[in-house]
Amino acid sequence: MTEAWQDPATVEQLRRETAKLKKINAALMSRVERSMDQQLNAFSLFETAIALDHKVRDRTYQLREALHSVERANEGLYRAKQQAEAASSLKSSVLISVTHDLLQPLNAARLTLSALTEMVESQDAGLLIDQVDRSLLTLEDLLRSLLEIAKLDAGALKPDVRPLALAPLFEQLRNEFEPIAARQRLALHICTTDLAVSSDAMMLRRILQNLIANAIRYTRVGRVNMECGQRGDRVYVEVSDTGPGIPQAQQEAIFREFQRGDASATDQAGFGLGLSIVRRFATVLGHEVRLSSQIGQGSTFTVEMEPAERVDVGEEAHTTKLTERQYGGLEGAKILLIENDPSGSEAMAALLEGWGCDVATTRSGADALLRLCELGGAPDAVIADLHLDHGESGLSAIADVRQHLKLDTPAMIITADYSEKAAKEASLHGLEVLKKPIKPAEMRALLSFLLSQPNSC
Repeated sequence: MTEAWQDPATVEQLRRETAKLKKINAALMSRVERSMDQQLNAFSLFETAIALDHKVRDRTYQLREALHSVERANEGLYRAKQQAEAASSLKSSVLISVTHDLLQPLNAARLTLSALTEMVESQDAGLLIDQVDRSLLTLEDLLRSLLEIAKLDAGALKPDVRPLALAPLFEQLRNEFEPIAARQRLALHICTTDLAVSSDAMMLRRILQNLIANAIRYTRVGRVNMECGQRGDRVYVEVSDTGPGIPQAQQEAIFREFQRGDASATDQAGFGLGLSIVRRFATVLGHEVRLSSQIGQGSTFTVEMEPAERVDVGEEAHTTKLTERQYGGLEGAKILLIENDPSGSEAMAALLEGWGCDVATTRSGADALLRLCELGGAPDAVIADLHLDHGESGLSAIADVRQHLKLDTPAMIITADYSEKAAKEASLHGLEVLKKPIKPAEMRALLSFLLSQPNSC
C-alpha cells in the first residue's frame, strides 16, 4: 500500500480527482449560495409586497374618505345653491308683484292729478300740480327700473333680437328729450342716420334713453350730443356731454345699482339704476358699453353693436306719437270702464268725465254685462284692465261684452303688467294696450282714434 502511494502516477491521478472534486464542490456551493440568495430575494420581495399592500389599502381608505368628504361638501354646496336660487327667485317674484301693485295707486294718482289740472285755473296751483307730477314721474321711473331689474334677474325678460333701423328710434328720442333739455337750457343734438343694427327694440331704446337722461341730468351748462357711425364691422352710438366728468376710480362703480353722482342744480339726483340697466341690457344683447371721461371736460358713453342690412329691416310700425294725432272731441262719448281697482276706477272716470264722456264704471265682465242691461244701449268704447279680480282677464271681459252686443265695439286694454306675454295676448285679440301709469294725452289720443272707427256687426 505504501508503495502504491509512492507511485507518481497514482499520486497525480489522486490530485486530478481531488481538483475535480473541489471544482464540483465549488460549483455546488455556488449553486447553493445562489439558491439561498434567490430565496432571500423572494422573501424580501414578499415582505415588500406586503408592505406596499398595506400602504395601498391605507391610501385607498384615505382616498375613499376624501371622496366621501367631497361628496358631502358638494351636496352641501348644491343645497346652498338651491336655497340661494330659490331665495333669488322669490326676491324677484316679490319685487315684480310689489312693483306691479305699486303702479296701481301711482296710476290713480296721475289720472287724478290730470283731472285736477283741467279743473284748476290758478297759476300757483298749476305750479304745485307740476311739482307733484314731476315727483310722480320720478317714482314711476324708479318702479319701472326696479321692475326691469327684477325681470332680468328672474329670467322673465328675454331679448327679441332682430334687424332695426336706427332713424325712427333716434327721432322718438329727439322728440322725448328736446323739451327736457330746453328746460335746462342745454343744447341737444341727435344725429340722423340710415344705419341699421341687430338688437332688441325695447332694450336698445331703454339703453339710449338712460344714457341721454343721465347726460342731461348731470350737465349744468353746454350740450348733449348723440352721434352714430360705423367702425369696421361694428356700429357705434356715442352719447357725450359737457358735464363735470367722472373720476377714474368711479367709472366702473357707476354701473352698479344705487351708485350715483351729484346732479345739476335743476334736477334731483337719480336713484343710481339707469346705468346699471344700461350695462345689464347691453350684456344680455351682446353689445359693448365703454366710458371715456375726464374731470371738467365731460363724458362719452359708447355702445357698440352688430350691424344689420337695411333690406333685412321689417316693415316699421308708425312712429308718430299718439299725442300728435288729430282726432275729434270726446264730448258725449259713452264709455264702459272695467277696472277692479277702486281708486284707479274713480280717477279714470273723473278724467274721462272731464273730457265730456259719459262713463259707466264696472269691476268685472259679469258686472259689465249687468250694467249694459241697465243702460239699454251699446257703449261707444270699452276700456278694461288686463288683470281683474279672481283671475279674470280684461280680454275675456271685452269678448263677452262684444258677444252680448253682437258688435265689434272699439276697446283698449290698460295694465301695469309689462311682460311680453301680456302684450302678445292683447295683440292677438287686436287690442291696443296702454301701460300704467297712463299718460292722459296718450289716452285721449288713442280713445279719439278708437271712436273714429266704425262699429261692425
